[in-house]
Amino acid sequence: MQRQVTKVGIAVLGTVGKKVAAAIDQGVPGVSLVGAAARNTEAARAWLAQLDSKPRLMSFEEMAQECDVIVECAPSVLLPDIVEPALRAGKTVVVLSCGALLARPDLIDLARETGGHIQVPTGALLGLDAVTAAAEGKISSVRMITRKPVKGLVGAPFLEENNIDISDIRAPMQIFAGTAREAAVGFPANLNVAVALSLAGIGPDETRLEIWADPALTRNTHTIVVDSDSARFEMTIENIPTENPKTGRITAQSVLAALRKMGAPLRVGT
Repeated sequence: MQRQVTKVGIAVLGTVGKKVAAAIDQGVPGVSLVGAAARNTEAARAWLAQLDSKPRLMSFEEMAQECDVIVECAPSVLLPDIVEPALRAGKTVVVLSCGALLARPDLIDLARETGGHIQVPTGALLGLDAVTAAAEGKISSVRMITRKPVKGLVGAPFLEENNIDISDIRAPMQIFAGTAREAAVGFPANLNVAVALSLAGIGPDETRLEIWADPALTRNTHTIVVDSDSARFEMTIENIPTENPKTGRITAQSVLAALRKMGAPLRVGT
């Protein structure tokens, strides 16, 4: 029996989107790149023309109709425009800007009504399989400590609103302590990992987070500590940034792994 090919659209063609699109174009079994959306349409059309699969430039609405899976890798403000038409069409959306979901729980309700799916990949974090397994029992606490190079945090709304200047710091500086929900508002381009962790575990209001700016670091570092009735575990990951200092290389690879798993005869992981 011939395996059905999953038609994928990328929204939008930024740092992550281009890496995912190029990898699919080079070949991912059971997956075909058919379209992409972009803010700069002229540049995107020229970039897409280089790909062997010749995907079309599409609007979010066209993508919802023509693709089986839409990969959202856009600025968080665009999440509703990408996700809502896809869910209304009963499609699957792989969401990287999961922090924006906290302000739009109605999108989860919409997926439930239409049979669509929202999938949050592991992204730049690790251990989400263990957290989701622990959540089948009772989790007493989830804590995350994020340490980032200064340039990966500059411009965050929380820093600007609180007049926190980290441009010239010479030693590690704690710039935030609070919940994952609060971090999603204050650091929308930085802390989707914290929201993913909270959605896997005990929710955005119970997941505690510290953020440190460290001028000595070159990698985005996340440590999670989980206490539950089935296990206590602590894990640390050091992510190598892309040319966009807010995003790690492993983020695009996580999306590709999720797409590969969708049609694989053997799936490893929860």
